[in-house]
Amino acid sequence: MKFNNKKIIRYLVPAFLVILYVAFSGFNALAQQHHTDTVTHQSINANEQESGAINVQVHGEADPEEDVPVAPGHKEGKIDAGKLIMEHIGDAHDWHIWTYKNEHLSIPLPVIIKDHSGIKMFSSSRFHHGHATYEGYKLEKNKLVAVNGDGSINSNADFYDLSITKNVMSMFISVLILCWIMLTVARQCAGNKGRAPRGFANIVEQLVLFVRDEVAKPSIGPKYAKFLPYLLTIFFFIFINNLFGLIPFFPGGANVTGNIAITMVLAVITFIITTVNGNKNYWGHILLPPGVPKALWILLIPIEIIGMFNKPIVLMIRLFANITAGHIIILGFFSLIFIFGSMSPYLGYGVSVVSVAFTVFMNFIELLVAFLQAYVFTLLSALYFGTAVEEHHTAEHH
Repeated sequence: MKFNNKKIIRYLVPAFLVILYVAFSGFNALAQQHHTDTVTHQSINANEQESGAINVQVHGEADPEEDVPVAPGHKEGKIDAGKLIMEHIGDAHDWHIWTYKNEHLSIPLPVIIKDHSGIKMFSSSRFHHGHATYEGYKLEKNKLVAVNGDGSINSNADFYDLSITKNVMSMFISVLILCWIMLTVARQCAGNKGRAPRGFANIVEQLVLFVRDEVAKPSIGPKYAKFLPYLLTIFFFIFINNLFGLIPFFPGGANVTGNIAITMVLAVITFIITTVNGNKNYWGHILLPPGVPKALWILLIPIEIIGMFNKPIVLMIRLFANITAGHIIILGFFSLIFIFGSMSPYLGYGVSVVSVAFTVFMNFIELLVAFLQAYVFTLLSALYFGTAVEEHHTAEHH
């Protein structure tokens, strides 16, 4: 197969530029309004409002003497470890860079809302880090909510949040990088016929052969080729997003595979492929269990049906729980530095040595977990496909 570099660039570069434009839309507006947002949260200049669309939520009077570094999860100089951890592992409508002295630097992301009036699109910088409303909406604990005229939350509002959030943007970036890697490796392999690939292409080829020879073939059997593209896609997608989640700065730091909604979608895709490709033997074992008295069917059939739906649930929870737990442990070690530092600066310095050491150790463990969880999800999916397409062999059965 021959790859045309010009065609690849023609499609990938415009797509990447569009995503960059979407990611950085409104960044200049945020920079211009940044100083005003951090000095006081009581008001915004009337000239910056558009027909009264922005309504600032007052959070109390600003303390002129307060000039201490405050990070997310801090309150009155003390750290709220639980809030800090949940904010870092959760999704958001902007990409947080850092916080210092109540000043927030983040990359705003596009907000897309579908409601009764149509589709609304604007930058998340309009919300001023959750301190203002815009177009009848505001951010409440990093979630988009509708508000009434008096600023109260309208729980009866009917709308769809189609925004490009931090996790969505991270998936776009990872998919672009994954496409670039695979197209580059494929082009190198096509140009080196009869010769072993070298460098990074050799690493990717080993991973592809590993999924094919150690996962697909033993689990599915002769029909493995039909499912191999999906298994390779799901393996590399989970693996690269697991690795990106370990990078503490942009474009990493997003907890994509630690989001249960994303793992649920992946598990549902596996479930649909298994169900659609199930043969007569597969459905026969579920609806008419062989080798048991018919009187027990009333007990076995519900158990088999529950087991069929239990498989995607196991896939969903396993990936979500393992990835999220790793992030919580690492952030927990960092939180110890600030917790003990609030008691005594010297105690904070002493604990920081131990915390950093454990954090480095956990990061190496998480590198292994990133590969293992991608492998386990792919292996279980292959096993489910194998049970769906397995043929009944009378001789082996006897």
